[in-house]
Amino acid sequence: MAKCTTTLTILLAMILIVLSDDVEANKATETSLDIDTKLKLLNKPAVKSIKSEDGDIIDCVDIYKQPAFDHPALRNHTIQMRPSFHVKSETSSTKNKTSHKQAVSQTWQKSGRCPNGTVPIRRIRREDLLRASSLENFGKKAPHFSHKNNATYLLPNNAVYINNTNVSIPTLPNRSAATLVTLGYSYIGASGSLNLWHPNVQSADDYTTAQIWLKHGPGDNFEAIESGYVVNPKLYGDTLTRLFAYWTVDAYRSTGCFDLTCTGFVQTGIGIALGASLGPWSVDMGAQYEVPVSINLDPNTGNWWLKVGENVVVGYWPTALFNYMKGSAEIVEWGGQVYSPNVKKTPHTTTTMGSGNYASSLQGAACYIKNVRIVDYSLSSKYPQWVGTWADEPYCYSAYNYMEAYGVEPVFYFGGPGRNPNCP
Repeated sequence: MAKCTTTLTILLAMILIVLSDDVEANKATETSLDIDTKLKLLNKPAVKSIKSEDGDIIDCVDIYKQPAFDHPALRNHTIQMRPSFHVKSETSSTKNKTSHKQAVSQTWQKSGRCPNGTVPIRRIRREDLLRASSLENFGKKAPHFSHKNNATYLLPNNAVYINNTNVSIPTLPNRSAATLVTLGYSYIGASGSLNLWHPNVQSADDYTTAQIWLKHGPGDNFEAIESGYVVNPKLYGDTLTRLFAYWTVDAYRSTGCFDLTCTGFVQTGIGIALGASLGPWSVDMGAQYEVPVSINLDPNTGNWWLKVGENVVVGYWPTALFNYMKGSAEIVEWGGQVYSPNVKKTPHTTTTMGSGNYASSLQGAACYIKNVRIVDYSLSSKYPQWVGTWADEPYCYSAYNYMEAYGVEPVFYFGGPGRNPNCP
């Protein structure tokens, strides 16, 4: 009897092993099929493909067949080919001194250009999807959840002071920011010239940015559009400094993404590819390079337009994506952010922000944003009337709005090394 029981147990174990192998095989097959399906959705047929020297492939896709139009709200969308508004430049004696900036370009542009009627889109590869925690989360930031305002790592009074108003800034898990902030109710644009550097990223799960944010809505469910540059190994597979754009309508919970890794952003420009690498980078106490970035609402259509460089149109976020952001933004921020499981912890990440130097290092050493501007319904580009600075972890990454002399416009400096003796 015991022998029969032992034999039966062995047979059952063998059956379970075979069934388990079949399940794993089916799971692997399903995953492969899912990846193939995702790749087909993301990578539309190319009229022409350009192999960049940095390893990217830029596909020139028919403008009417780009991924944006797979979004349910954009199925019958009519493309707005160009902005219908003109922003008036400020002519002010308080403008900051002209910097000795150098021209920045995208690496793929050396290898060719896309034909008229197409838009350049960075090709997503199988290995890109395999690095993501899931296909659903590919290209997305981690959700935004606020910590309690009495957390020990907050600055004194937990606030930015703008126009003598105490504005509470919630801190974010796994994120550390150093920003210049302005608050209002009728911002329909913002811009700035971002000093281009090559920040160090410690872990493949970390990323670091220099950017502009426009936000509207409640703190736990805000809407945002963003653009600037980022080093993000998990998304892009390398540590190159790349142009990015982002949007969300639910504080990063489930909507939006980087670049064109989901549906939504409508690209119209032929010369700039979202997610493509930028260069050359600034050098400590040497040549400095800038990337001008502007985001503006078209008051005639409600679409939010992105321009990069010397007024080069990239495309727009359609008004159909938004609720709070349909008419304006109420908060604008300029600066940097580090995402890491090891911010606000010991040991801290060594991922750097900006140049890796503190804001107090100033010109030539610290990362800066010059020509800080907002736009209101006068359609005039102007320096914000009231601003404040914020840093989650000032001993890790700092913020400093520096005015060289009375009557000279401030320059916003930010950044830092991450882990150091004052930020263990």
